[in-house]
Amino acid sequence: MMLYPPVADLVKNVGSRYLLVNLIACRARDISAIAETEGIPLDKKPVSLAIDEVYTGRLKVSESMEYESSVDVREYIY
Repeated sequence: MMLYPPVADLVKNVGSRYLLVNLIACRARDISAIAETEGIPLDKKPVSLAIDEVYTGRLKVSESMEYESSVDVREYIY
């Protein structure tokens, strides 16, 4: 079974598997909370959206180990 995007590509964008898992989990929780608070229906799961952001380079980790996303959750409304 092939996974897309490949985990190796995601790790290259972030630096380590540990950081990747934490980054995706934090962003997915934020996406879920914002969508629930604002009543935004999501077509994809928050984890999938966070993985897509890492893969496309729109979600990065800063020096202070906090993430920076260039995506507004409203962009996920289709």
